[in-house]
Amino acid sequence: MTIKKQQDGNVLTWTNGTGSNVTAGQLIKMSHMLGVALVDIANGSSGAVAVEGVFSGVPKVSGAVFAVGEKLIWDISANTNTGAFDDSAATPATGDVTGGAIAWVAGTDGQTTCTIKLTPGNATIT
Repeated sequence: MTIKKQQDGNVLTWTNGTGSNVTAGQLIKMSHMLGVALVDIANGSSGAVAVEGVFSGVPKVSGAVFAVGEKLIWDISANTNTGAFDDSAATPATGDVTGGAIAWVAGTDGQTTCTIKLTPGNATIT
């Protein structure tokens, strides 16, 4: 059997079944993986989602403090229920994703955005 490369694997086509439209640049939860929508994706439609890379301007829990390289928690109930990253000292709640990203830049108290690196294949859901 011959193994053949299909693609680099940093972008996939995702079908939006969330019940809401997704806008380009929005972080989305896809089962055990996090991604960033590269285009607007209407509910029921499909579009390109980055599953690897470094992204800035990502929502952050304002009180979270974290170091470069720290494994982050995607808190789905934070930021008016659109989600935000919290530090690893936080206790994940049901549906939160741990390990889908690491801090690319240190996060300080009071910040509401952060810079993260997506880390596919390392996440767990609470």
